[in-house]
Amino acid sequence: MLLAIDPGPVESACVLWDGTRVLLHWKRPNAEMIGIIRDHRESQLYPHLAIEMIACYGMPVGAEVFETCVWIGRFMEAWGGEVTRIPRLKVKSHLCHSAKANDGNIRQALIDRLGPPGKKATPGPTFGIAGDEWAALAVAVTVWDQGAQFV
Repeated sequence: MLLAIDPGPVESACVLWDGTRVLLHWKRPNAEMIGIIRDHRESQLYPHLAIEMIACYGMPVGAEVFETCVWIGRFMEAWGGEVTRIPRLKVKSHLCHSAKANDGNIRQALIDRLGPPGKKATPGPTFGIAGDEWAALAVAVTVWDQGAQFV
């Protein structure tokens, strides 16, 4: 299993992925996420952590990006084990075969691969995933596909 995080400056999204389906997904404040990560690492339920990593693409960035970098480091420290850091560009290229892909393209690629969300009465494999959880799922699927040694 793989725990994947889409980090943010205040809140972060998480997905637990088993290679074929989403087992859990959530978005929480970062201070709460630290405790969740520690708890899951200590319970050894999830053998590997993957985090979307900030990368430089030549454009100026603001304070939010630097704050996100701080949280990435804190998450890695809380995990205390092996972590795969993957830049967004690799996720885009892997799922959409284009560096120009946007969030909508990535979401559609995941739906095409895994299945539609469906409805409350007939939930699909991506039911309930919203917002940044799609980015966390994209990280999970990409890292899993690229064969990180954690199974």
